[in-house]
Amino acid sequence: MSNTFGTLFRITTFGESHGTGIGVIIDGCPAGLAVEAAHIQAALDRRRPGQSELTTPRNEADRVQIQSGLFEGLTTGTPISLFIPNADQRSDDYSHIAQAYRPSHADYTYDAKYGRRDHRGGGRSSARETAARVAAGAVAAQLLAHFGVRVQAYVSAVGEIEVPVGYAELDLSLTDTNLVRCPDPATAARMEDRIRAARDAHDTVGGVITGVATGVPAGLGEPVFDKLPAVLGHALLSINAVKGFEFGSGFEGTKQAGSQHNDEFYTDEAGRIATRTNRSGGSQGGISNGQDIYFRVAFKPVATILQPQPTVNQAGEAVTLAGRGRHDPCVLPRAVPIVEAMTHLVLVDLLLRARSNKL
Repeated sequence: MSNTFGTLFRITTFGESHGTGIGVIIDGCPAGLAVEAAHIQAALDRRRPGQSELTTPRNEADRVQIQSGLFEGLTTGTPISLFIPNADQRSDDYSHIAQAYRPSHADYTYDAKYGRRDHRGGGRSSARETAARVAAGAVAAQLLAHFGVRVQAYVSAVGEIEVPVGYAELDLSLTDTNLVRCPDPATAARMEDRIRAARDAHDTVGGVITGVATGVPAGLGEPVFDKLPAVLGHALLSINAVKGFEFGSGFEGTKQAGSQHNDEFYTDEAGRIATRTNRSGGSQGGISNGQDIYFRVAFKPVATILQPQPTVNQAGEAVTLAGRGRHDPCVLPRAVPIVEAMTHLVLVDLLLRARSNKL
């Protein structure tokens, strides 16, 4: 099983949904970085369960413990260990699936791969693992801040309800002013109603998160296989429930002619080379060009629904299952910090790699 991500700035996550806790080891973080535990905790608070009426009521405080790698508030260059205890497990909620496979879950595929599985909340396949990524991403964000790089994500669609304008026309500072984390207040209200309707129907709904990275210098990305969009796509597609990734103009760009889609270069008033448009999404040839990096990530509806569904058990016998326990009717609000975290991890790794490419 691959539990490690990154090349120079590497993370390895561990733990299960209903085990003692979850955590992450960060290796390759440069020494001398001031790391604030409060910054890590703030990121975890945005992801944690039970934060609003639109999320699962599982009550986890997700209090991070920094176990190694820091001395007097500064990184030492040695591995950083972050641990997050589990405090509100209800394993009995999953006893009914010990021998049965939930539709659209990893139950069957984990059995097929390993011959055994932890059925309590999905074990290692649970989205609870992403808390460890968020903790690591918060450390990466503090390193990126030294280089003026900032990442912001927001919910741009829930079901059929979409924000009518692009990120450049929005005030992204409004993202966390509502429960759904959408910076367009009128659209956010409709999204909240859509999530409530799904919850009340014992169903779920998916959507789209848009991410934007600003202040990214030109030159990040490794040809040929580790292009910036390729590594970012790898990172974001590894998040639970993600089913699609678009970079820059994405699929909409296929509807334009080359003469319409090309980003023309020019020299700005400060003497810097820039582009008049940014349909490329801040990357050409897989290498950042200094413009904003933007992308969209599609999340499927949460697979656990509180309705009876036909399935089979380990013996291949037909059975009927209905979800139990505490689950999100929509993963989007809590997934915003996860998308940001994985983007932080990609950019900080590529930045460190770029600094080793030339004198």
